[in-house]
Amino acid sequence: MITIEDFKKKQTNKVRLLGLDLGSKRIGLSISDENQTIATPHKTLIKSTSDKLIDELKAIINENNIKGLIIGYPINMDGSLGKSSHSVKSIALNIEKSINIPICLWDERLSTVAAFKLSSNLEANITKRVKKIDENAATFILQGAIDYLNN
Repeated sequence: MITIEDFKKKQTNKVRLLGLDLGSKRIGLSISDENQTIATPHKTLIKSTSDKLIDELKAIINENNIKGLIIGYPINMDGSLGKSSHSVKSIALNIEKSINIPICLWDERLSTVAAFKLSSNLEANITKRVKKIDENAATFILQGAIDYLNN
């Protein structure tokens, strides 16, 4: 795992990034454009085995010319690391062993809440919002990292 500053040094122009929101049951994914200016919701995966997740990620990475991975890191509001943080870091380290692109953890505090509030402004009914919350959270995470990288 690398820091966001090292991640920035490794990025080149015209490459896409993949954002992940690793939940306990579902994994939200988002993809940036080649210019790394906007993140777009991609899909939601149902969490299963580690091997299946890695295979699915490899396929998405290859199909979309992904050159970097931003994983939401659930830090507590007081800045401490909890059970979720340790779980995400463990999964991220496992992904890093199998996927050879730069991987960075990004502070995702309030990303799910923000994604849900944002989607509520889009006049979608509650069922649709809940169904898309994971990929919207991944989009919020990736957009935050992209904005940081561009500034």
